[in-house]
Amino acid sequence: MIKPDLDQELPDELGAVHFVGIGGSGMSGIARLLLDAGHRVTGSDVRDSATVAELRAAGATVSIGHDAANVGDADTLVVTGALWQDNPEYQRALETGIPVLHRSQALNWLIRSHRLVSVAGAHGKTTSTGMIVTALRELGADPGFVNGGVISGYGRSSGYGSGDLFVVEADESDGSFLLYDTAVALITNVDADHLDHYGSQEAFEDAFVRFAQEATEFVVASSDDPGTLAVTARLDGKRVVTFGFADTADVQVRDVVADGPVAFTIRAGGRDLPVRLAVPGPHNAVNAAGAFAVLAELGFEPERIVAGLEVFEGTGRRFELHGEVRGVRVYDDYAHHPTEVEAALRTARSVVGTGRVIAIHQPHLYSRTRMMAGQFAEVYERLADHTVVLDVFGAREDPEPGVTGALVADRFADPSGVDFLPDWQAAADRVAEIAQPGDLVMTLSCGDVYRIIPQVLDALGAEQV
Repeated sequence: MIKPDLDQELPDELGAVHFVGIGGSGMSGIARLLLDAGHRVTGSDVRDSATVAELRAAGATVSIGHDAANVGDADTLVVTGALWQDNPEYQRALETGIPVLHRSQALNWLIRSHRLVSVAGAHGKTTSTGMIVTALRELGADPGFVNGGVISGYGRSSGYGSGDLFVVEADESDGSFLLYDTAVALITNVDADHLDHYGSQEAFEDAFVRFAQEATEFVVASSDDPGTLAVTARLDGKRVVTFGFADTADVQVRDVVADGPVAFTIRAGGRDLPVRLAVPGPHNAVNAAGAFAVLAELGFEPERIVAGLEVFEGTGRRFELHGEVRGVRVYDDYAHHPTEVEAALRTARSVVGTGRVIAIHQPHLYSRTRMMAGQFAEVYERLADHTVVLDVFGAREDPEPGVTGALVADRFADPSGVDFLPDWQAAADRVAEIAQPGDLVMTLSCGDVYRIIPQVLDALGAEQV
């Protein structure tokens, strides 16, 4: 794993840029911005994908597989924290003296002259960023943006705008959100996560305190999340606007109706504003309230903000429908923390009607699986009708002895409600065996679990005996 050097001085020019892992959600958005700015962009990834195809169509040269020769005559190498030190392209850059930037540093180079809205938090930041960008565009502000997922209404995760505002999903996982010269900070929550990097909840909260304290204009923060409240209590001399269900919230969420696209009321400034989003899930009412607070504080009219938020169609890998076979709908969601899983499953419950929810869980990271296996099991057992657990997607971590998906499955109180099936075809077949018309199947992880969906759809379509 490569950690960003937050003190590294940025070069004056990037020149031709090579991305190692260009197909990733964060890397691809930055690569697209560099292409838009006229840079020559090359890259590599472990597999072909729709994202890689789109980058090629936009002008990037992308190789499949990592090889030192892929670096070519690049002037700058951009890497992600999930990269291993022995990657041949990374090693070639070190040998030849090519500057190596973490993706957050490349982004910082791109946005250094803009008025920055940074969205951070353990959960909800991709959706919140998408909501702010969508509403700003509807309001005529035309911001630049980089998001961790494709904004469905625009078909891309990044873009330049003509205005001075730039909206970014600021990644707290490795501390890189502290790089940015943030004007407006939105904190969705500070739920314990990424302790493999921070080591403790206290250090995690310390990073958010610094992030918020360094915002030059104002901070928007959850009124409901204990971690966020602990952070805002430590801020000195900052204007903080709160949002959530609490009676004390500056932007309060009320009267939520979540049987389909979520409807609710925002109470702000002594006024009640009805909202009906195009996306489901009560958690999205809260995400919209945070976005509303940012936009209202920027000076936009409340009714126009609501109209802009109601246009938002969602983001990729956030409760994303992939197909329907035999009356069984198959969704994918990026949820990889117990709190996120709970929100995703509650969303599924809000739209499934009388059907059942069948979850396919791919644990992400060995450390998170070891520390949170019991929490995952409790959420799945409470909110899903049946759960199929795959093996761990290790990402940036080495395997840990004894840490497999079985840790989650073994923590179920009722073993009849769960299967641990490391073989993906066996998992897909088991889902097809269980599922009935009206049911909803959902894959959950920020790993590569979405790649099982074609197998699930094929298994569902096979003749049932």
